[in-house]
Amino acid sequence: MADSLLDNIHSPDDIKHYSQEEIDSLCGEIRERLIETVAQNGGHLASNLGVVELTVALHRVFCSPHDQIMFDVGHQCYTHKLLTGRREQFDTLRREGGLSGFPKPCESEHDPMIAGHSSTSISAACGLAAAKKLSGDDGFVIAVIGDGALTGGMAYEGLNNAGRSHGRLIVILNDNKMSISKNVGSIARYLTAIRTKNRYIRFKTKVSRALRSVPGIGTHINDILFRSKKALKGAILHRRGTIFEDMGFLYIGPVDGHNEKVLERTLNVARSMVDRPVLIHVCTVKGKGYEPAELKPKVFHGISGFDVDSGEPKGGGTTFSDVFAQSLCELTENDPTVCAVTAAMKSGTGLTEFATKYRRRFFDVGIAEQHAVTFCAGMAANGMRPVFAVYSSFLQRAYDQIIHDVAIQNLNVTLAVDRAGIVGEDGETHQGLFDTAMLSTIPNVKIYCPAYFDEMKPMLEKCLYGYGGVAVIRYPRGGEKYKPEGFIPSGNDYDSFPQDGAAVLAVTYGRIFGHLCQAAERLHAGGMPVSMLKLGMVKPLDGEAVCFAAGYKHIVFFEEGVRRGGIGEYLCSELEAQGWQGAFDIVAVEDEFVQHAPVNSSLAKLGLDADGMYRILTEKINEKDGNGN
Repeated sequence: MADSLLDNIHSPDDIKHYSQEEIDSLCGEIRERLIETVAQNGGHLASNLGVVELTVALHRVFCSPHDQIMFDVGHQCYTHKLLTGRREQFDTLRREGGLSGFPKPCESEHDPMIAGHSSTSISAACGLAAAKKLSGDDGFVIAVIGDGALTGGMAYEGLNNAGRSHGRLIVILNDNKMSISKNVGSIARYLTAIRTKNRYIRFKTKVSRALRSVPGIGTHINDILFRSKKALKGAILHRRGTIFEDMGFLYIGPVDGHNEKVLERTLNVARSMVDRPVLIHVCTVKGKGYEPAELKPKVFHGISGFDVDSGEPKGGGTTFSDVFAQSLCELTENDPTVCAVTAAMKSGTGLTEFATKYRRRFFDVGIAEQHAVTFCAGMAANGMRPVFAVYSSFLQRAYDQIIHDVAIQNLNVTLAVDRAGIVGEDGETHQGLFDTAMLSTIPNVKIYCPAYFDEMKPMLEKCLYGYGGVAVIRYPRGGEKYKPEGFIPSGNDYDSFPQDGAAVLAVTYGRIFGHLCQAAERLHAGGMPVSMLKLGMVKPLDGEAVCFAAGYKHIVFFEEGVRRGGIGEYLCSELEAQGWQGAFDIVAVEDEFVQHAPVNSSLAKLGLDADGMYRILTEKINEKDGNGN
């Protein structure tokens, strides 16, 4: 006999016959399991605590996987995983080889698609529902999207098309007034206005109850009256209806997102609507049930681990994000043209202090990376120096805007690309492995890559003042790696370290230069010298750096990014254009997506840690010696 209700659950069917009292107890147990697991493994706690009752209600009313639940972003799927046969593996969440922190169809048939970025669920649900209709499948598709994700433009593209659909489609708007940082803009104000129209909600409910109580004709009169609800709303709210109704949805809400019984009743109403899409507006509290997370939802949105009793995060230490933010504040102090822009990531990108000190020049545009880039272009066109701080993975959405609105016009916009390289436990949807390959293909773009904290400010200054066009400074999650004693960056766009008798040149950029230094020291101690080339600017490549590399017959390029289209291939092509003939090896991410694992473990697998570099360089040096070179 299991000790708890949760331990009895092996599939969603197991909760369908629980009493309401048992369901309430189950929600408490789920919260305890979420807190306990995330405290150990890290993860997205606040968002998951906020959707416990909603997820339970969904699985009570619908029949997954026949009915499909599509979570926007996906990081709030932990309760869903506990209820869909993954409870026994839940302690492996976000661990290498364990459960992902996001939906993954390869884990379970209850996950219809991978989700890792925001604002995509409605579009995906439209496609899922269309396919069901075409194949004669009578299942429902439910998209669960947060109010933060609703600031993303793709959400409205999805809503615009979903409103015209005739499939069994339900959109649940999880309104917790937060994304990662507090929601901003007109959409947030609009949802607040809907939430506060209690006078109308109370009026409608009282009228409906009174009419239904009239024997014989009451229900019929109620139906006639509420078919013209838009006119009634216009009289009460002085508006025609909600934007969702204008798009074609039946709008229901706002609904208490922590009253499981009410949620079930509401979902059953939505389930009865088979000829038009339904949008249910659910109000929840981010971090619900754990006081530290309720008080500090931004801190507990994504956290590396924490003490359950005190709520204090584990770890810490200075990060590249911290140094970037401090450098930007210092450079801004005497320049009124510098502005900072973020896409709902004020705290994640370290811009909290900037937002306080320079409030008029700080802009949080919501989860809208495309808009952010073009917004920066507009500011730059009128003489400002905007800096857009964004995670590498999220910048991918704005590729078109970087080309058309910034690079073609050669505008002075700085892209501060955070979380570049391997990011760790968030996995393949969040790895920052494509930005150098993506951005290096664009004309009029310069890309800088600090390896150490003391390179950040000089490189950021070059971005702002040394070029006048599109400049990128990219840096990783966390802190700096090994730094040789006495190492002082030259301030140049590259640093060369020739060694007497070295037949092999090792080239890299960014934080893994520290690993290369460790490997080179071990090789030197073993009588196997290797020369090094550290690139500070990777696009365009400095002509003198290319000439230095051309002096070696064997080059090994280590790159914390994708091989195809990466900087390694770029350097190789530059050398070949000069007539260089030699052996060029690239150690980088091959044609694959890197799964979730600790950063150090992923780097080791890729041969990008000190041990891997030492092993690879030893093999190359021995090959040269064996060939008599």
